[in-house]
Amino acid sequence: MFNAKKTTEAIVRWIRDWFEENGRGCNAVIGVSGGKDSSVVAALCVQALGKERVIGVLMPNGEQKDIDCAKQLVEFLDIPYYVCNIKESVDGALNALTRAGVEISRQTRINLPPRIRMSTLYALSQSKNGRVANTCNLSEDFVGYSTRYGDAAGDFAPLGQITVQEVKAIGRYLGLPENLVEKVPSDGLTDRTDEDNLGFTYAALDRYIREGVCEDEAVKARIDRLHKLNEFKLKPIPAFAYAPCNEV
Repeated sequence: MFNAKKTTEAIVRWIRDWFEENGRGCNAVIGVSGGKDSSVVAALCVQALGKERVIGVLMPNGEQKDIDCAKQLVEFLDIPYYVCNIKESVDGALNALTRAGVEISRQTRINLPPRIRMSTLYALSQSKNGRVANTCNLSEDFVGYSTRYGDAAGDFAPLGQITVQEVKAIGRYLGLPENLVEKVPSDGLTDRTDEDNLGFTYAALDRYIREGVCEDEAVKARIDRLHKLNEFKLKPIPAFAYAPCNEV
């Protein structure tokens, strides 16, 4: 059975140790959406480093109807934060592609904003003595529900081995506002929820990950297919293994 207290304490120690080894005195820089994952990561970093060393970055793409949730989180944790609207950057890249004669796909429109958000995080991080937090959880990573070099990037990943249900339990243990812990995530383009797009619930996915059990054979097959298709995202970039004997 998942123990939120012990797991939270272990993650806090891990964050603290990671910064000692990879960025002593540096700040944790977190893209704050107002959802459970970024809220929990920010709260864990506050526990590990102190609120003065945690920087929140809100990155609406034009108008963001739920930006109040992100503001609620940074105010609740009392951490410094910046609001960087990425709309001009997104529009600039899309316009450049259009002028180049590229027919822009729906998937490009979905994945470009997360990649520009990550570029923004790294730019701010370099200017503020920071290390960028990856806020993805195990459930999303398992089925590839993340954007490579977008939200799937980062310097350290506190929730990379934690499922959605476990993230929520940690959020409650940390005393985060319930509306942030239970906020239903959407894709940011069509307002479809993650579960709508995936075709199954996170509860079903989490049980399959932890227990290997999924009674619905169609759901099991879809999870297996998505995991296989997206497994490359979790691996280092393949590199040709050069050796002098390769030369002819």
